[in-house]
This record gives sequence, structure tokens and C-alpha cells, in this order.
Amino acid sequence: MGIGGIGIWQLLIVLLIVVMLFGTKKLRNIGSDLGGALKGFKTAMKDDESKDSAATEESEESNASTGETIDATPEKED
Repeated sequence: MGIGGIGIWQLLIVLLIVVMLFGTKKLRNIGSDLGGALKGFKTAMKDDESKDSAATEESEESNASTGETIDATPEKED
């Protein structure tokens, strides 16, 4: 038994049907488009993380130079 009760032969039959319906050229184009989209998403996430860390470092440096400390916890009102 394979994944979720699907055997290797069932997967090969489904793969054969998909190739027959779409053709190898169209499947290759879909694969490259999907790969490009994932690569773009990965670089966007990396850029976003670097911007967040740079902004955090700048605020820490400016607070250190002025001698201020900022408490990030919200105050409760009674």
C-alpha cells in the first residue's frame, strides 16, 4: 500500500492519464512557471525578513544613543 491506500500502479495510471491529457510540453511549462513563482515568493520572504531586522536594529541603535528604554508590554488600567 502506498500513500492513503493508493498503490504505485494507481499513481502511474493517473500520471499516464495526466500526460496524455496535457502533453509533456504543457506540463513542462506549468512546472517551470510554478518553480519561478516559488522562487519569487522565497526571495520576497527573504527581503521582508531583512527589512524587519534592519528596522529593529535601527530602532535599537537610536534608543541606545538617546539612552531611552522602551517597555513593549502594554500597561493595564484598573
